[in-house]
Amino acid sequence: MRIDVAPTAEAVVPDALRGVTALVIDVLRATTTIITALAHGCRAIVPVADPVDARRRAGEGWGDGALVAGERHGEPIPGFDLSNSPVEFGTVGVRGKTVFFTTSNGTRALLAARAAAAIGVAALVNVSAAAAWAAGAGRDVAILCAVSRGAQSLEDWTCAGLLIDRILATTPAAALTEAARDALDTGRRYVGDVGRLKRDAPWARRLIAAGRGADVDACLRLDTTTLVPRYVPNIDKIVGDLG
Repeated sequence: MRIDVAPTAEAVVPDALRGVTALVIDVLRATTTIITALAHGCRAIVPVADPVDARRRAGEGWGDGALVAGERHGEPIPGFDLSNSPVEFGTVGVRGKTVFFTTSNGTRALLAARAAAAIGVAALVNVSAAAAWAAGAGRDVAILCAVSRGAQSLEDWTCAGLLIDRILATTPAAALTEAARDALDTGRRYVGDVGRLKRDAPWARRLIAAGRGADVDACLRLDTTTLVPRYVPNIDKIVGDLG
């Protein structure tokens, strides 16, 4: 098994994902929000590129079974039902709903991963389960970080490192690329206290300053769930259970 990490969605080479298991990360906040939504009974999440497309697709005969959710530059989108908030999705009734979801970075990374053999949604809240799922598939693994405005995201790089650490625990012979080794070193620096990212990660500090500290707290927790949502491009949905 070979493990690589892409620091940004732009760094993803679709042809390199063929036959590979991909794990997509956007700790603050998209992948944590997706995991939370599906854990609370959401039927499916549909990742879309932009707000116009989200509104259009939600209006195509879904009635009250659809919601539109997302953000741009960290801010709620006017007229949307929900923003990109694990706290909101954990408290608002989403059971049985299909959510058309668009974010600045996370949904872009998911769409970039479509060529992979299997695509899992990972964050700190499911890091051990996501690592076990990826290792269990027996393929090479590509970890795709959603990035924060074009620069490497410390919280995503840390999560990637923790995923690698846990994969190595069951697959010690896995070969790591240079990027994977760097992420592993970062992850091991935070393994004892991911809460330090509230101070160290620039995007965490910005969200806290904007009054979204509860979201940051919800995102910077380890292994609160064993759910590993899967993005299935041929049905264009992220689901919690493939049945």
